[in-house]
Amino acid sequence: MSNLDQNVEIARLQKDIAVRLGLDPETLIFNYKQKNEIVRLDIVTVNPKHEQSFLFRTQTGTDKIDALQKVLQYIDEHYPSENSMTIQWIKMGDNKLHTSYFRAQNMYEALDKFYYGRDMSQYKIFSIALNPVS
Repeated sequence: MSNLDQNVEIARLQKDIAVRLGLDPETLIFNYKQKNEIVRLDIVTVNPKHEQSFLFRTQTGTDKIDALQKVLQYIDEHYPSENSMTIQWIKMGDNKLHTSYFRAQNMYEALDKFYYGRDMSQYKIFSIALNPVS
């Protein structure tokens, strides 16, 4: 596959991920890191309301396309069955309480997604709750 074809396929897969999640493509950031023969993809969501970003998913693959295809498979097969959690938090120096929602296997994974790329000392968590299954 040529570089141009790869870029088109990458763009198509990234858009497909946004559509399947019901998100505006502008609220997703795809961070790729190449190490040896492995590509690590961190997908980050940006909340336009409070302008904070959170980790959605980390995935590895043999290349960008492989990693994106694995994310789509995860969304189809595992994402709907993960626990829904609510985290209430403030940023230090701010007095506004925010509520953010995560899907994760457990509360530790939800906190890892919350703190991704952050200085933990700059945020205070007030509560983390497992949401009821509907």
